[in-house]
Amino acid sequence: MLTKLKEKVQDLLASEAEYAEKLGLTPNLVSFLGLVFALGSSLTYWVWPEQTVLRPLAPTLLILSGFCDALDGVMARTLGMKSTFGGFLDSLLDRYGEVFVLLGIIGGGLCNPSVGILALAGSLLVSYSRARAEEEGVRMEGVGLFERSERILLIVVASFLNLIVPEALSWSVVVLAIATHLTVMQRALHFFKESKKKKDLEPSPDQ
Repeated sequence: MLTKLKEKVQDLLASEAEYAEKLGLTPNLVSFLGLVFALGSSLTYWVWPEQTVLRPLAPTLLILSGFCDALDGVMARTLGMKSTFGGFLDSLLDRYGEVFVLLGIIGGGLCNPSVGILALAGSLLVSYSRARAEEEGVRMEGVGLFERSERILLIVVASFLNLIVPEALSWSVVVLAIATHLTVMQRALHFFKESKKKKDLEPSPDQ
């Protein structure tokens, strides 16, 4: 849903990418930095009930993690630092970041544990469905309701809203659990249609 907006944001990060390079940062280092921010966000969610003064820090760190996720890709593309390993590492660390954040929300008692686990499974399956489909040559970017950008945005908005509306974060995890699995089904249907098209285009043995 936010793919086009994400592309525009990435275009705006070109100068930041150059500045990051001048500081000695590399795309892989920025990816690790994003994971550190995600871990910090997770720990802040975990202590959310007791440390009220730290509550705004959790979504703020999550925003910084998302910023790093966008910046590392821009650096790789615009500064000629793109590599196969870098792409793999970025995707891997993104998954760890998602796991950390959702476990922090679950551990902090901010949602129903079963719903939280369902949301976590859905988030990972959204990413897996894309990786598996693109391995078969079917492009998945922009397909489905809730890609990573939407998931981060939902949690960030709900976290700030939760400061004045209790249970907002809990309900956002319910939405996340439903929307991620709907996204997986959308991607499965898209893959089925695209693979069928490819099969129809293949010449028959008699041709």
